[in-house]
Amino acid sequence: MEWVIINRTYKPYALLSRRIYQIIKRIMDVLICVVTLPVTVPAMLICALIIRLDSSGPAIFVQERIGKDGQPFRLYKFRTMQHQLDDRSHRAFMKAFVHGDIGGQSIQGEEPSHRLMFIRAFVDLDRRFGEGDVSHSNNGNGRIYKPIHMSQVTRVGRFLRKTSLDELPQIFNVLKGEMSLVGPRPNVPWEVEEYRPWHYERLDVLPGITGLAQVKGRSGINFDTIVKYDIEYVENQSLLLDLKILWWTVRAVLLATGAE
Repeated sequence: MEWVIINRTYKPYALLSRRIYQIIKRIMDVLICVVTLPVTVPAMLICALIIRLDSSGPAIFVQERIGKDGQPFRLYKFRTMQHQLDDRSHRAFMKAFVHGDIGGQSIQGEEPSHRLMFIRAFVDLDRRFGEGDVSHSNNGNGRIYKPIHMSQVTRVGRFLRKTSLDELPQIFNVLKGEMSLVGPRPNVPWEVEEYRPWHYERLDVLPGITGLAQVKGRSGINFDTIVKYDIEYVENQSLLLDLKILWWTVRAVLLATGAE
């Protein structure tokens, strides 16, 4: 599958400024990750051990995602759901969600066993696009839901999600240069295939662990609004904005704002 990637043109001074920003941002990403390793590595080891004790399956969930300029990479996160779940409902739902065709309280056309109830959830693209659970934007009121059985989320998984500790392994994606601390959340390939033409602009930058959509819309926004926030970030990138997003993210995590 080939995707339409937007190639921007810049005036010489703007191009130089952009390159300087990208270099400084990369240095900042690496420094923050390295400096915090004495804290994050022990935390990750403890999380991995607890996950293995709580449920069968690997502690780390690995999934192909689409990064900058449509390049695929393997994203890491802690597993928060039961191992080897059927993702048919997830795929059917996401196709409708991206196209804005979602309505009602169940996935129409699915077998009864795959007709899942929706629960309120905060807007985190990984919560929608990761491990088979997705959110639902009600067309009438813009609220966000997830079509998953609560039994599919492990006991430890609920805690990891609430504290956002499930995202910690993505520090290694950042160190590898596949992600940044700040940027649009990456989607899986078959979700990108459902993009409308203007959605592709979000692939113009490295994906991030957190982003503008996550801090400005932790509840009550649909897919198009999320992409609009992502494009707003792409078009207004700066170190100041990155630092603001990081601060807003830390504050939201500490307060567990909107988390399920």
